[in-house]
Order: sequence, then structure tokens, then C-alpha cells
Amino acid sequence: MSTGPLPPTPGQTVGPFFHDALPYAGDRDVVPPGTPGALWLHGTVTDGAGAPVPDALVEVWQADPTGVVPRRSGSLHRDGHTFTGFGRCATDREGGWGVTTLRPGPVDGALPFFAVAVLARGLLDRLVTRAYLPLDGAAPDALLRAAGERAPTLLCAPDEHGLRFDLVLQGEAETVFLTHTAD
Repeated sequence: MSTGPLPPTPGQTVGPFFHDALPYAGDRDVVPPGTPGALWLHGTVTDGAGAPVPDALVEVWQADPTGVVPRRSGSLHRDGHTFTGFGRCATDREGGWGVTTLRPGPVDGALPFFAVAVLARGLLDRLVTRAYLPLDGAAPDALLRAAGERAPTLLCAPDEHGLRFDLVLQGEAETVFLTHTAD
């Protein structure tokens, strides 16, 4: 009988299998490129040392421009015109990710945001955060106020390509990630 450590079970490990199992045709196109009002939401995923994470998967959920949260099926079967509010993108070798989408509208009076999840090797659970549109003078909501000096990690920044939202998985510049608590 061996007294050495037991190998991890599948439930104790994650990937890297994202690039083979989860991407699908049109996954990064929440709306088709060229759609009126379309923008490129993009960024990089880096680890705590600033190195790119080349095998992560970023998912985005959002309301439509009027603030309505879509409740239609079809997120994994793009038809070229139905807005499902969901996109998924595997990172490239430099940790880059991006989706073509529309600006979300405010839901129930809250500031507009994209819900973002990251899955990557070494993570037993996905990390979830919000990517807020630039505030442009708007007052921070309760989540941004609670994030305090780290609130800038939750804000998209406009650039020449659209909106940039970088995800830092750990370290001093770590993105604020949300925890789920059972009721």
C-alpha cells in the first residue's frame, strides 16, 4: 500500500480544457460585427505576477441597451439577429479576450454593467465580477462604494477599439471579484 499523496480527482482539478471543450461558433459575437451601436469589449487576463493567462475563458452576460435582461434561449446557437446577452471568449497566447456587443442599459435604475466570469487552470470555481461602463459623472452604486480604493478595477476604460476591461486574478492590482453567499 502506497503512503504517498493520492492523485487529485477530476473534481479537484480544472483544465486546461477550455479551448477544446467550451468555445463554439460565434461565441464572442453577442451581436454580429457591424451591428449598429456594436462595440468591442476586450482586455487581458493576467496572473498575480502580471503574466498573461493563455488558457482562460471569459464569459459576459448583460442587459440589452434598454436595460432589459434577455430571457431567450439560443445563447449557444447564434442566429445573427437575436440578442441573448451572453458571450464567451477563450484567451489568446497573450491573455487577450474580447466580445462584440452593445452597451447595456441600466437595470432597475442601477448603473449599467457587464457581468463577467473567468474560468482558468488552477481555479476550482469561476471568478465573477462586474465591468461597469465609464461613470461619466454618475455617482458610484453600492458595489463600487463598497470596493473603495479598488473600485477602478471594476470600471471599463474607453480606448481606440471600444471598451477595455482587464482581469487580474491575484496580487496587489487584483480585480475585485464577488463572492456568493447562501441565504
